[in-house]
Amino acid sequence: MGILSLVSGRPGPSGFGSASTAEQVSESIDASGLTAIITGGASGIGLETTRVLTMRGAHVIIAARNIKAANEAKQAILKNNENAKIDVLELDLSSLNSVNAFVHTFKALNLPLNILINNAGVMFCPYQLSQDGIEMHFATNYLGHFHLTNLLLDKMKETATTTGIEGRIVILSSLAHAYTYEQGIRFEKINDKDSYSKKAYGQSKLANILHANELTRRLKEEGVNITVNSVNPGFIMTDLMRHSFVLMRIFQLLTYPIWQTVVQGAATSCYVALHPNLKGVSGKYFMYCNEYATSNLATEPELAKKLWDYSRNLVKSLRHS
Repeated sequence: MGILSLVSGRPGPSGFGSASTAEQVSESIDASGLTAIITGGASGIGLETTRVLTMRGAHVIIAARNIKAANEAKQAILKNNENAKIDVLELDLSSLNSVNAFVHTFKALNLPLNILINNAGVMFCPYQLSQDGIEMHFATNYLGHFHLTNLLLDKMKETATTTGIEGRIVILSSLAHAYTYEQGIRFEKINDKDSYSKKAYGQSKLANILHANELTRRLKEEGVNITVNSVNPGFIMTDLMRHSFVLMRIFQLLTYPIWQTVVQGAATSCYVALHPNLKGVSGKYFMYCNEYATSNLATEPELAKKLWDYSRNLVKSLRHS
């Protein structure tokens, strides 16, 4: 699907395209009985994903750093859908301690877990380190989600086994995954300030796809009934772009035909999380609700394995530091 299809919104092989909305791609799907966690589910495409999943009957846990904003988002959804099942739990993905606390609190609720949507992130922020001393893009967009996913896997496996319902993990990436450092992941320079650039964002988004691919491989080896896919939501102006607002506004004016609304931007997440056509589909990359090719680096299994090992060792060192 090329630029003309993007501008026109012409559907791809899935029957959906860039003009499709989250409601359209999930129409007639019954998600009642399913429980989903959505990181960053209180704003932007995360909020629209939350709204639509609750509309389809799912019980959604909004995992958010800003509890006040998350509760306001919850009330806004309940105002229009009084039957919506929503809980709000605090989660700061840039802090492994916060991830640990979130998982502990969630498990205490004694809920099943069918769907995990790793949606939250930061974009083009100035150089800064997380509470754990990790470059912020890598910490928030990737490492926090890596740790969160690993801590929730047992719950997802248990749910899939006891219910017989396929679990689904959706990891948001970006077209920017192709615009990273030459070696893809700079394992020896994750925190290097002198050579820091906006490619740090692309690096974190490449890491998201590699994470999805390696986790897919591991779950298939175990024979686990859980799929893992990465998605690119498309071109949407959200608060994520606040660190480069003027530049992105100029870019948007010059390229206005390719930009989507938030309700369109959430479509791919909802499609991959819910649609029956994707039963058993794992380790793929989706954009505009259709499978797309990634960069060459994103398809390298050895790079994915190296990143997995690096991340496990990094998390272990931070938890014991």
